[in-house]
Amino acid sequence: MAAKKRKTKGTADSVDVHVGKRLQLRRSLLGLSQEKLGEAVGLTFQQIQKYEKGLNRISSGKLFQFSKILDVPVQYFFDSLDSLGVAQNYGLSDNEQEHFIADDVMQRKETIELLKAYYSNPDESVRRSFIELMKATSKTKD
Repeated sequence: MAAKKRKTKGTADSVDVHVGKRLQLRRSLLGLSQEKLGEAVGLTFQQIQKYEKGLNRISSGKLFQFSKILDVPVQYFFDSLDSLGVAQNYGLSDNEQEHFIADDVMQRKETIELLKAYYSNPDESVRRSFIELMKATSKTKD
């Protein structure tokens, strides 16, 4: 029986990449620069970049700080893990299990720009009209 390859301490995996993307998404939606977020937690913008790319793991303490600064619960960073197929096989299978990272519409630049524009309009009736316009012109009429 082949021995499982052990992870090197501190190296990032697909969960770290997902958490980093969620960090980047929330920071972007709030209009915070990497530099400003870094200053708020005592890090350089380069470290924030590494976190957002999933190159470095985020400690639980830093994740807690990010949740407070970005005004989200810690769970926010882990939302969608199962539905995206990001979570690795942590079971006892002797065989490697396939997993994939699905295209997440919430990570697209276009989605972030759309959300920023939508929420930057203070007029609720304009926002409601925008939603109705989008529904009327789309293929889905939810």
